[in-house]
Amino acid sequence: MELPKNRFKHGLAKGELQIGLWCSLCSNIAAELVSLSGYDWLVLDTEHSPNEIPDLVQQLQAVEPGTATAVVRPAWNDVVLIKRALDIGAKALLLPYVQNEEEAKQAVAATRYPRNGILGVTASGRAARYGRVADYLKRADEEICVLVQAETRTALDNIESIAGVPGVDGVFIGPSDLAASLGHIGQPGHPVVQAALKEAVDRLKKVGKPAGILTANEDEAKRYIEWGYLFVAVGSDIGLLAKHADALAKRFKA
Repeated sequence: MELPKNRFKHGLAKGELQIGLWCSLCSNIAAELVSLSGYDWLVLDTEHSPNEIPDLVQQLQAVEPGTATAVVRPAWNDVVLIKRALDIGAKALLLPYVQNEEEAKQAVAATRYPRNGILGVTASGRAARYGRVADYLKRADEEICVLVQAETRTALDNIESIAGVPGVDGVFIGPSDLAASLGHIGQPGHPVVQAALKEAVDRLKKVGKPAGILTANEDEAKRYIEWGYLFVAVGSDIGLLAKHADALAKRFKA
């Protein structure tokens, strides 16, 4: 059996715009529904939503036939959390709060088998099609996508060294945490924060590393794409449900 291709990873490497959606509802049905909407990637979040490994298995199974590649966000840049996500078949990971080159190296090492890293070895898990991909252990690196999050002023100061770590496929800029770090919590649209977001993507473009971001504001999303952000999440399942549920109720209750 062939090693499954990671369309998202290879699209990023070719410089193709990847439009995504955040998934925090912890539902395989909701994940399946939006995976058929035409997005290129979906974040299955465990940092700020109550997702656990059994939930993620069902969500990964649900989204596989759709257009979108599932990007699992572990709760932390932690070797055990990374191992568990990879073993169940996550082909892309979004790793929070990477502050410097050393932490980026640790993130990559956690996704690589020895001698290239420290990932615990199993060839019988879902990622290897339960042992059916004969050369999985030798070729897994080809399809695993590692995205690291730069979310603070410190991370921005180190962004070139973070981006330059071999095995880092992209750097995601977290607008909300960055706003908090810059003294403007809850205000990602503040001019100081926006200037930092522009600075980040400009510097990443100079070193040839794809930049990612999240916003539910369509005007902001279009601006970020114009700036050169290459993997852009343009909303969330929670946001879509709340917005349209509220609007429908208001129309009938007004």
